[in-house]
Amino acid sequence: MIRNTRDSFGLLSVIFHWLIAITVIGLFGLGFWMVELGYYDHWYTKGPDLHRSFGLCLFLCVIISLIWRLIQIKPNHLDTHNRFERISGHLMHALLSFMLMIVLLTGYFISTAEGSTIAVFSLFEVPGFGSFIENQEDKSGIAHKYTAYILIIAALSHSLAALKHHFRDKDDTLNRMLMRKR
Repeated sequence: MIRNTRDSFGLLSVIFHWLIAITVIGLFGLGFWMVELGYYDHWYTKGPDLHRSFGLCLFLCVIISLIWRLIQIKPNHLDTHNRFERISGHLMHALLSFMLMIVLLTGYFISTAEGSTIAVFSLFEVPGFGSFIENQEDKSGIAHKYTAYILIIAALSHSLAALKHHFRDKDDTLNRMLMRKR
């Protein structure tokens, strides 16, 4: 089933979830690694080019997934979830979405601060709007870095909560995102 039901997430929601999760982890790892590259390193330009290309693809995926989420019904909470878990789950999803958008936008602001375009896998270019705040590249870089750390910590917390539900509570929280039934 492609669409969500009251009892489960549909295939598209699951694909968006895991595609975004894997891409965020990969981009964080690539970003963490590439800041240490030296000028004469073979990956000095290739790493950032890949980072920007995947980042723009992720941005498009996030926008589509948010639209999909708005037009889909939301599966009901599991009976095993208490009020605190439901509220903290909503807050965590809001934090993840917000931090993800900030990371993506600040990455774009870093790359286009001087009005340059961003080549996406050398296939096409996304235009830049240029600088609209003083020291945009530096300020966006700081925001990008720290927001990325917050995003990864929030994603780790989200993952640990899913594992807690799966192994300790033995409920279907994780199974629903894996499209399995216990």
